Amino acid sequence: MTRFPAELLDSAVLDSIAEFCKSVLAPEAAATDRLARFTTHHMKALSEMGIMGMNVPSEYGGMGLDAATLLESMAMISGTCASTGSMVSAHFLASDSVKFGGNEEQKKKYLPKMASGELFGAFALTEPGAGSDPASMTTTATRDGDHYHIRGTKHFISNAGAADVIVIYAKTDTAAGGKGISAFLVERKNGGVITGQAEPTMGLRGAHAFELSIDAKVPAANRLGDEGTGLRTALKTLDAGRIDIAMCSVGIAEAAFRTAQEWMKTHRVGKTSISDFQGLQWMLADMATDIAAARGLCLEAIRIRMKNERYSHEASMAKLFASEMAGRVTDKALQIHGGYGFTSAYPLERYARDARVMRIYEGTSEIQRNIIARSLLA
Repeated sequence: MTRFPAELLDSAVLDSIAEFCKSVLAPEAAATDRLARFTTHHMKALSEMGIMGMNVPSEYGGMGLDAATLLESMAMISGTCASTGSMVSAHFLASDSVKFGGNEEQKKKYLPKMASGELFGAFALTEPGAGSDPASMTTTATRDGDHYHIRGTKHFISNAGAADVIVIYAKTDTAAGGKGISAFLVERKNGGVITGQAEPTMGLRGAHAFELSIDAKVPAANRLGDEGTGLRTALKTLDAGRIDIAMCSVGIAEAAFRTAQEWMKTHRVGKTSISDFQGLQWMLADMATDIAAARGLCLEAIRIRMKNERYSHEASMAKLFASEMAGRVTDKALQIHGGYGFTSAYPLERYARDARVMRIYEGTSEIQRNIIARSLLA
């Protein structure tokens, strides 16, 4: 499959990540899924590669990658082991929250350690009754001198079981709706955050998500931005995260496509290669076209992002199309394999399970349609 235009990419970085995927991630991907082994066992290698800081500017200790190279890297990682891609993207949500919402002192204190992997991050916005509508959250942060007392429950929080720092969004003004939300950087070592067991998910089994029970005192110095600016920080962070998820979806779809393509070239029914069957040829053609279209939408969002212009509309389009495309492509790839695709001897069933949550993560398909429609009608 094609990459983004060469002039937008750092080929040396991509070559090293391709080798990392081949030698480190690929041999363990099936076992990671089968055993539901949390992908933090790759943290040391990921950190040494600089992957945990791909999204962090170089002045704060990160790789300072351009958006295109970062996202191409996420596609490669997710196409090899989607659980690892999910874990890394959830870490990015935490460091992006600091990058977008923090002051200079906070950025200098936390971003270098998050980029190096010394501090592992999580992003806590979703609640049991406030997933698609963060303005309805019930978690509160009450000022008490030079601290805030944060109380509430968060749900489906990726990385939370192992995170050193968690960006928690809470209401400092319960009467102000979304304008009353503030963001806080909570250090796990200070206590007050309890995680339950990892959710038993159907896919991304190596990317664990947790419910959080929060009753924590947090220094006022750890508030990211002014009171009431938390939702703005979250939405800006999610814009970046949605392109991440779009490219994770592309990566999974490309892996499924390559597997189906090779199967068609090598598998026979009697004396006839299945690559001669027009019905299957058309399925492969549709898959390739779908993937190329998703890449095009991601590229448009990247180009606007690189001009430092608002790209919420384009990010939502990319996320919507790419996540639904991944479902179509993995399903077709499995169908091409017939009964073999339905067995765990081949990776198709894993790709299909991993792809399913992409339509839910970081804003459901329905929420993306709402965002796109509001933009069109504004």
